[in-house]
Amino acid sequence: MTREKNNGEENKTVQAVERALAIMDVLAAAGVPMAISDLADRVQLNISTVHRLLGTLIVNGYIEQEPETSRYKLGLKLFVMGKTALYAKDLQSIARPFLEELVKSCNETANLAVLDGRDVVYIDQVESSNIVIVRMFARVGSRGPAHATGSGKMLLSALPEDELEKIFAGIQLEQYTSETITDKAMLKKELQRIRRQGYAIDLGERDADVRCVAAPIRNHEGKVIAAISVSGPHTRITNYYLNNELVDIVLNVAGQMSRRLGYAGEIK
Repeated sequence: MTREKNNGEENKTVQAVERALAIMDVLAAAGVPMAISDLADRVQLNISTVHRLLGTLIVNGYIEQEPETSRYKLGLKLFVMGKTALYAKDLQSIARPFLEELVKSCNETANLAVLDGRDVVYIDQVESSNIVIVRMFARVGSRGPAHATGSGKMLLSALPEDELEKIFAGIQLEQYTSETITDKAMLKKELQRIRRQGYAIDLGERDADVRCVAAPIRNHEGKVIAAISVSGPHTRITNYYLNNELVDIVLNVAGQMSRRLGYAGEIK
């Protein structure tokens, strides 16, 4: 449906989705299981419509129905989603001083990213104060192709082989620059190399003039949960600087953050 805003702009929404969200909002506000008749009254819809929506939400784990009372309540899936959102926020808070330390050490932009399917999602960033700054796609909240970014490749390298197969099954790897890896066999070799050396490098694979070094962030179980990276223009991040200084800087800070999260294993 199309709803008019006060300023005259159109806000296009999907009616069924709005109604499903309204049901979840009512259940969340109530805090107790509700009968379908009460739900229908609160969201101002007929019972048959609410019943269909509840059926879809139940199948997908967002709503549960109590077998004893037939009343409805929020499902555990929403709890998990909320917990994940809070975890990302906590991770961001913990990472901020480490990102600032990276920028202080090399005066290039530092990023914190997590993996979401085939995409890398940037959840925090501290920008360089250098006067010459190249335009990069990576911004807080933005998504990028994991196969064409340093952080993305770092995170992909931590996945089991069978999970990687599922992620890239039946798709073509999009090419962004002449350096982008578009062959799946080559990408697999690149990920194996990243696993061995413990860090990833992007030499203009997403943005032609940008170079990046990424290292893993591990939790107390040793699981890679995020990647921390430094990116900047190729004119400043030369091959010599990258290999002889920047890699060590990024690995050192990533190791410190992993220790902060309780990781006690070997750090390369």
